[in-house]
Amino acid sequence: MEQAVTARRPRPAPITVSDDAARRIAEIIAKAPGTPAGVRLTTPKRGCSGLAYSLDYVDAGKPGDEAVATPGGTLFIDGGSLMYLIGSRMDWKEDDFAAGFVFENPNSKGSCGCGESFTV
Repeated sequence: MEQAVTARRPRPAPITVSDDAARRIAEIIAKAPGTPAGVRLTTPKRGCSGLAYSLDYVDAGKPGDEAVATPGGTLFIDGGSLMYLIGSRMDWKEDDFAAGFVFENPNSKGSCGCGESFTV
């Protein structure tokens, strides 16, 4: 007896990347030495609250990384950081005083006063 095969719908990306963030990712990749495969997002233990966001260009993703295709290039999310980032939105903000990636993270329960780290 044959079993029916059910088609699975595509799984949504674990993180949403704004157009401004995708443009900045493209700029980072364009300025990188060599030909990187993309950028890698991790959440290392750092800062007052425990975790921080870190972004670096990489030649290849690592085993366990989740690859997210963006118009600016591939964003690899560290497998160990993925559970802290699901449902997040990544944006790029610039003003007269600062420029950087900004994360709207529904998993974050708080952040330090300087905004450099977060807790889940």
